[in-house]
Amino acid sequence: MAATVDPVVDVLEEGKHPLDSLFRPKRVAVVGATDKEGSVGRTLLKNLISNPFGGVVYPVNPKREHVLGILAFRSIAACPGHVDLVIVVTPAATVPGVIQDCVDQGVKNAIIISAGFKEVGPEGEKLELEVQRIATKGNLRIVGPNCLGIICPTSGLNASFANLMPQKGSVAFISQSGAMITSVLDWSVSQKVGFSAVISIGSMLDMDFSSMIFYLAKDSATKSIVLYMESIGNARNFLSAARECSLTKPIIVIKGGRTRKAAASHTGSLTGSDAVLDAAFKRAGVSRPFGLKWVEAESGIFLFFARGNPPFEDKLRNILEFSATHVVFEPQKKPDLPRFCAWIPCRISLRWRTSYPNSPCPTGTAWPF
Repeated sequence: MAATVDPVVDVLEEGKHPLDSLFRPKRVAVVGATDKEGSVGRTLLKNLISNPFGGVVYPVNPKREHVLGILAFRSIAACPGHVDLVIVVTPAATVPGVIQDCVDQGVKNAIIISAGFKEVGPEGEKLELEVQRIATKGNLRIVGPNCLGIICPTSGLNASFANLMPQKGSVAFISQSGAMITSVLDWSVSQKVGFSAVISIGSMLDMDFSSMIFYLAKDSATKSIVLYMESIGNARNFLSAARECSLTKPIIVIKGGRTRKAAASHTGSLTGSDAVLDAAFKRAGVSRPFGLKWVEAESGIFLFFARGNPPFEDKLRNILEFSATHVVFEPQKKPDLPRFCAWIPCRISLRWRTSYPNSPCPTGTAWPF
């Protein structure tokens, strides 16, 4: 089989990067924008207009004349000028049609927030394959589906439905899990930690870790890259990108699913052999810390984690099982560590206090039980 080359790679480094219109768009269309309180379409549109990024936002909704006081358009074709980025928040069944409209209008980048694809079963997988076929034929690059979106503090872009905008920094964070991103954002804002980019790549229908690493390797605002990974995607492309980038910027991988119980990912992917991944990461110059305290030392950021003895495992898992991310990142042992390690994102601190009022709660550092 012939090796494939990721089209985001500008080998000769000539002209504008293909993903500049994703991270620094001039015209953004939100398909599915709405006034409905609490909806993803409303939150995403509000984030875009509340954080100036130097561009124009077009709500696309055939049933409304205005959304949040902004003139709405019936379709992407009706939007004035050439749209750089389309964000899709409509039901999964409508997404192939939206992607076809993007192709017809020459749009080069899209973010599919919508869920309901391969993670829900065969029918969803068929939809995903149809979206992929249309996008590939039209040379359209896609982030997602089933993702939170992207945030680029250096350009001011918040193309996500996260409720927080982090400050500018030098660390890029890429995650398959939206829940992990919201946990990191909650912590980063309270601790005044900045990012150069926060990217939720979801199910990786098209763009994956390698696509983002190739771009961030050339980004002057990014000094280090942290990944939360459930599945590696295209292994050859990932190792190629990581090997090139790690020569100048450290790459740190936080890998969920070390245990057999965590083998099935909530984004619809399967985790690979842990030993094989460890060897591949080492060869590509990628660091894989087991404890998040190592991440703090190597990249300047960390997540909350706790450490204790094996009997505590059942109690801890009961707390973690409110998010698919935390089921993947369940308590797990490591042979060369004498103690038991578990991961506790900061959003569950309050829940921890409610469940175990007599136990101290980890709040930002390693804490021995």
